[in-house]
Amino acid sequence: MKLIQTLAFAAAVAIAAPAFAQTTPQDTVKADKDQIKQDKAKTKADRKAGDKTAMKADKDKTKADKAKLKADRKAARDAKKAAKQETK
Repeated sequence: MKLIQTLAFAAAVAIAAPAFAQTTPQDTVKADKDQIKQDKAKTKADRKAGDKTAMKADKDKTKADKAKLKADRKAARDAKKAAKQETK
């Protein structure tokens, strides 16, 4: 019986943990910026190695991450505006 209770508790914690660890839009933007830096470093390394196919894939990933950054910045800006409107 103790084993079942322990497993039930562990499952409840695993399900509830993401709700407590919500990220803010600013955190998301910061993570996106870090990802773009990593993508650029990877592209640079592939350029030095002369791997054109990997370089193209890295450029495409960087482009997608920049689009995601742009969308996340807009979401952060909108969230900030909404919070400001609520306080008025």
